Amino acid sequence: MKLLLTSGGVTNLCHWMRESGLADLVPSLSRTVWVGLSAGSMVMTPEVGDDFIQWRPPHGDVSTLGLVDFSICPHLAPDGGPGNSMAEAEQWAAGISGPAYAIDDQTAITVVDGVVEVVSEGRWRQLSS
Repeated sequence: MKLLLTSGGVTNLCHWMRESGLADLVPSLSRTVWVGLSAGSMVMTPEVGDDFIQWRPPHGDVSTLGLVDFSICPHLAPDGGPGNSMAEAEQWAAGISGPAYAIDDQTAITVVDGVVEVVSEGRWRQLSS
């Protein structure tokens, strides 16, 4: 079993995954665990929404890989704390076309054989279904 650990700006990461050929390779890595921190998780989703796009690649494509069927709003924080408030997450989710989760930094989402499970000692919420 292999482990891939990723993080970084979501559009930058996705751009270089495509440029390097890794994006095409990921679906065939059946004995590999993908661990994404923040943008490293978001890159696997179908869309991230304009709120999380901080850089646009030269070709203008800001789409993500769509290897899971839900979107993620990371760094959910108590209102007034650093990160994304629940109100900000709800507003973001209103612009996302599919299921979405808001998760804090003590929460993970696992996807094994298409089965989604939220693992958390913190705060999270499914915002749309």
